[in-house]
Amino acid sequence: MNKPNPLHPRYLLLMIMAWAAAGLVGCASMEASNKESLLTAAGFRTRAPSTPAQVALYDRMTPYKIERRVRHGKVVYTFADKKNRLVYMGGENEYQRYKQLGLQQSIAQNELEAAQINEEASMDWDWGPWGLWW
Repeated sequence: MNKPNPLHPRYLLLMIMAWAAAGLVGCASMEASNKESLLTAAGFRTRAPSTPAQVALYDRMTPYKIERRVRHGKVVYTFADKKNRLVYMGGENEYQRYKQLGLQQSIAQNELEAAQINEEASMDWDWGPWGLWW
């Protein structure tokens, strides 16, 4: 008796679609948390505003947007997480690493989407196991 091959393209497509559907459940909230994860992975540090001056500055920050600032003659990138009342802070190296990680993630997402489209297109032709020419 033939057992189903878990690496058969149809099974792979089903697994990819299930994974993608699970990912869509929290897309809106994940966008901000994804950015926060990338910032952390890039080496940004988190700080909670504790003094009245820090709280005043924090309240003026644009939420969930990376902003470039100059502090004591050095460039600092900040990101205000209004939900958790945290500020992510990093320098030029951390910011460049953040951009690199974001690009890598975007490329990986595009490759996954292209693979899904190709898989779906190839299955619509019902070519069988030997492909188009056999």
